[in-house]
Amino acid sequence: MPTDGGAYRPGYELAAERILELIDRLNLRPGDRLPTEIDLAHQLDLSRSVVREAVKVLSALGRVRAHKGRGLYVADGTSMLGGARQPTFFLPTNLEHVDRLFEFRKLIDVEAGRLAATRATPLQLNDMREAVAGCVSAFETGDFEAFRQADDRFHESVAAAAQNPFLSEAVIQCRHAQRQTARLGLPPFLAANYGLANQEHAAILAAIQAGDVDRAGQAARHHIDRTEADYRQEIMTRLSQSDLGPPASVQSAADTTSESSSTR
Repeated sequence: MPTDGGAYRPGYELAAERILELIDRLNLRPGDRLPTEIDLAHQLDLSRSVVREAVKVLSALGRVRAHKGRGLYVADGTSMLGGARQPTFFLPTNLEHVDRLFEFRKLIDVEAGRLAATRATPLQLNDMREAVAGCVSAFETGDFEAFRQADDRFHESVAAAAQNPFLSEAVIQCRHAQRQTARLGLPPFLAANYGLANQEHAAILAAIQAGDVDRAGQAARHHIDRTEADYRQEIMTRLSQSDLGPPASVQSAADTTSESSSTR
C-alpha cells in the first residue's frame, strides 16, 4: 500500500518552482523566450545540472518547451475555450493560486456531477465504474501512476457524462493544473487520503447511478473540499521544511485561509 512521503524536496523541484515564479514575475506569455539554462542557473543561484532537470520536469508538465539550437520558450497551445491551454500565471505551490484552482473546481465538478446524474449513458456509467475499480486496485498495490491515471479517467468520465463539451474541457484543464501542484508540491503518496478518495469516488458514482442530482452534487463538493484541505496542508508542510522555505505570497495566503477556516 502507498506510504506517506517525507518532507524532502529534490533540488530540481525547487528549481522548477522558481522558474515558474520567474515566468510570472517577467510576465512572459506563451511563445515568449526564456533565459538560457546558463542564465537561469545564474539568476536563480543554482547549478546548471539542477536547472536542466527542472526544465525536463516543466517540459513534461507542458509549461515550457525546448527547441534544439533555439532555446527555451513558454509553452503555447490553445484550448477549445479560446485561451492558453497552459495558463502562465498558475504557480503550482502558491497557496493562493491553489485556492483559486479548487474554487473553480467546485463550480465545474459539482455541476458535472449533477448533470451526469440525469444524462449519463450506460456506457459512460460503465466507464466510471471501471475508473473507480482502477483507483482501488492501484491503491491496494501502491501504484501511484496507475492511481493518477484512473483518477483522471474517473473525473473526466463524469464530466463527459454531463454531455457538455465546454464543461469537459474545463475539467481536463483543471486536472492538468492540479497535477502540476501534485508534482511540485506534494509527496509521492498520501495513503490515507487515497483511501478516502476511493470512498468518495464510490459515493459520487452511486449518486449518479441512482439519478440523484442533489446527492451527486453534494458528494462531488465533499470530495473537492477534502482534497483541497489535503493539498494545502501538504504544500505548507513541504515548503516550510524546504531549504528555501515558503515564498511570502504562500505564507500570506496560508495565514489568510487559516483565519477564515477557523470560522467554519
